[in-house]
Amino acid sequence: MLPQDIVDRTFHSPQGEQGFRVCEILLDAGFEAWWVGGCVRDLLLDEIPKDVDIATNATPEDVIKLFPKNDSHAANLGSVIVSLKGETYEVTTFREDADASNGRLPESINFCSREEDAKRRDITINALYWNPISSELYDPFDGKKDLNEKLIRFIGDPNTRIKEDALRLLRVIRFRSQINGQYHPDTFKALHLNAKSVLILSGERRFKELEKMLLGPHPEIAFEDLWETDIIEYLIPELHACKGVGQPSKWHGTRDVWEHSMATAASFTDDHNADVRWAALLHDIGKPATFSIEDDRIHFNNHAKTGAELTSNLLSKLQCNSKRKDKISWLIAHHMMMATFEDLSVERKSHWYYHPWFMELLQIFWLDIAGGVTEDFSFYESIIKDYNKFLDEHPLPPKPILTGKDVMEILGIQPGERVGEIMKLLYDAQINKEVTSKKEATEFLENLKK
Repeated sequence: MLPQDIVDRTFHSPQGEQGFRVCEILLDAGFEAWWVGGCVRDLLLDEIPKDVDIATNATPEDVIKLFPKNDSHAANLGSVIVSLKGETYEVTTFREDADASNGRLPESINFCSREEDAKRRDITINALYWNPISSELYDPFDGKKDLNEKLIRFIGDPNTRIKEDALRLLRVIRFRSQINGQYHPDTFKALHLNAKSVLILSGERRFKELEKMLLGPHPEIAFEDLWETDIIEYLIPELHACKGVGQPSKWHGTRDVWEHSMATAASFTDDHNADVRWAALLHDIGKPATFSIEDDRIHFNNHAKTGAELTSNLLSKLQCNSKRKDKISWLIAHHMMMATFEDLSVERKSHWYYHPWFMELLQIFWLDIAGGVTEDFSFYESIIKDYNKFLDEHPLPPKPILTGKDVMEILGIQPGERVGEIMKLLYDAQINKEVTSKKEATEFLENLKK
């Protein structure tokens, strides 16, 4: 049985209420229906689930007929996303992999019983099934007991589970960090033994799982485990190289670059988004390549620029989209800029203070301090004070009426410095109220042709 209080509170939440209704519809049609995996784990941990996944013996075709609002793009793998009163659920037919696995996603599946479906799951605390109608808990591998011990344990032979899908190397580590738990010794040995198998995975799957770790409650635990199992050596060799690289003791004490990076990750708060967390994790990966000793102390000349280049290459391999890759790399390239802000002119301050990513750059600065040993935020606070004062005295200027692309099309010119020069002339005219609309901006550009 699950705690009645958390069950009642879940059923009063939109996701829980409609998740109950989805199972009711399936059961009324003569099928089995179970909440499964993480949502059941959350209930046992006295937490209201954010997402409810449902397992059933109904085929994808049956599910599609019962729920007209659906997304069936993964129906060939047994899953259908159904929508009910604005809430969405992944409804998956009991299944087992049909083909011998190469460590990636299966190409096809066979439908099976609930008992067989449970056997193909990765760890015991994910093989939990709960019927919200009858309140029956199906727990074939003692997942509830393991959850009480916060024990992460593979179902069956650990090496076989990893060979079926190498993503389990990362998922298992993420779950351990998520519940701040511990490993069954056979599970930990298998992670270490199969570390290199992470290379089988596509960059996209690696990136998504790493991002889930970064957005979790204890990313520093996850990345320490990636180190201890040697997975990090294959996954992010640039971060692996930070272990054992000493730093100036004035700011970092005896923490090496890796330890500083982990302390930074441990300082994440709810207002730090995914891009900020990636940049904070990787902000010092340029230090190993730039380490030197000058004037009797350690230096890392141009490590921010080097780190940005390494990050750009890494994120490309992880198939991160180019817009996010450029932003994260930019944050790393400029994370040392704060030291120069006291002496900036008004014009240079406007360049930084009006930049769309400036607040996230400030967050990197805060996290860098939080990951040090002094935790002296006085300079950071002085920048915040100056930033607010500057914006009060210099309100944010208006958005340019025309883009660089518009300028090139109207004037029939190619990309280059001339575009930037014309954009500045046009923007100055806009600031001075000489140009107030797209029509006037176009006329302004036409006059430049004469």
